[in-house]
Amino acid sequence: MNGPVVRQPEGGQEPRAALSRRRFLAGAGGGLAALALAGLAGYEWPHGHRPVTAGEGSGHPSATPLRFVSRPDLKPPRVRVDQVAPGPAGPGYIFLAARTYLPVSDSEPGLMVLDRRGELVWFKPMPSLAPFDLQVQSYRGRPVLTWWQGKVVNGYGLGTGQLAGTHYQDLLTVKAGDGLQADLHELLLTSRGTAFITAFGHVVTDLSSLGGPSKARVLTGHAQEVDLASGKVLMDWDSYRHIGIDETYQRYSAPGPFDYFHINSVAEAPDGNLIISARNTWAIYKIDRVSGDVIWRMNGRRSDFKMGPASNFYWQHDARPHGHNLMTVFDDGGSPDEERRSRGLLLGVDEAARDVRLLRAFEHPAGFIAANQGNVQLLADGRAFVGWGNQPYFTEFSAGGELLLDGELPLGYHSYRAYTQDWAAVPAEPPALAVKANPAGGSVAYASWNGSTALARWVVLAGATAGSLSEVGAQPRTGFETAVAVNSAGPFFAVVALDGAGGELARSRPVKPA
Repeated sequence: MNGPVVRQPEGGQEPRAALSRRRFLAGAGGGLAALALAGLAGYEWPHGHRPVTAGEGSGHPSATPLRFVSRPDLKPPRVRVDQVAPGPAGPGYIFLAARTYLPVSDSEPGLMVLDRRGELVWFKPMPSLAPFDLQVQSYRGRPVLTWWQGKVVNGYGLGTGQLAGTHYQDLLTVKAGDGLQADLHELLLTSRGTAFITAFGHVVTDLSSLGGPSKARVLTGHAQEVDLASGKVLMDWDSYRHIGIDETYQRYSAPGPFDYFHINSVAEAPDGNLIISARNTWAIYKIDRVSGDVIWRMNGRRSDFKMGPASNFYWQHDARPHGHNLMTVFDDGGSPDEERRSRGLLLGVDEAARDVRLLRAFEHPAGFIAANQGNVQLLADGRAFVGWGNQPYFTEFSAGGELLLDGELPLGYHSYRAYTQDWAAVPAEPPALAVKANPAGGSVAYASWNGSTALARWVVLAGATAGSLSEVGAQPRTGFETAVAVNSAGPFFAVVALDGAGGELARSRPVKPA
């Protein structure tokens, strides 16, 4: 590879760019595409994989939504996934919560599960509630899907966390307590049957030291631990009680509440204490979960650590400890821009010596800046899966830093975080079927089953009545929707979903051709 995908320490942090790379979402339409590709100039993509603009051919995903004959109600955005280099198998799926900045779009925002080729597996449209942070977690020893949904106000959320089972059935709604509403930034389940969530409160305080009024409304960051069974709040940590406003890098500007802290992730350290990331103080905090006191600060104005070359971060998200001496963090670098590009960081942390060093920095070849959001998922074999925040990309890197997979939503869309995980699900709803006459003779059956991960093959049944159906054709699954041409006019049709061993999973209701 010739591009600067991986950066090792080179004696210091990069200075702020004199002319920062413009964000993809500075405009709309063709202007967006041109800006997006500006960062790719001069980069030689490995194995000949180069993203291209809509109209050049395959590559840049079209803004036209995917449409399905059997599920005309679904209008998910198109997603491009390039397997850039060979890599190990699994995890099997990609999880996105697709949102759009554009006020009008033919496609709909929603929760998306894709296979590793970018083929849609499951889509839950969410046109009226903002979707965030879709991922697989464990509840009572079983895998569940979790996400946040609600309303976004001034960069934080007012809503609820959601849990769904392997049939996509609703299991639980997670709410904040103490008069607050659950924020979009965190929903982390524990093995104790609890969840860590974030919430935003407010106080009125003096901001004259920052050029503001003596009585100003200030947002505060809360980390709550909630018992999932009872909804009881077991812990409520408030940033204002422990972190001074003087630690902020956010500039005061009226009107609106001043967000000095901006909590955006909560995790558990190996010793049971909390690791909290605050975007607007450029700092990660270790918090005593009993007293709420700060044990240490990493980065920011009052860092307790010596930050090694190129290990500083700015406006960061998603701080996650991995054992006692590793941490990942998504270094947005903006906004406003403090670096030339956003980075996914793997940091070596020596708590005893209070020392941090950069082990690896994962960068997208386009070298763009994410103004907000983003995450780094460290996989068991050392691979890293990076969601690029408000940019429409998600990328997988090998443990050595080689670019393995590069995915992209349509311009104007993004996913707060992106994950690759295993998932096995059998939808509670039956398969969907639509049948049309085939101009060449017979009929064409269009079959889909939203969310099935076990489906391998479709069998088409037809007959003179709904109760007298027999097999008239079969075909392996070819994608979210499979079209099967059969030499039958029915007039009644149904489809049977089979697994890889030929076992029946479910069948559709009988239908007549449209």
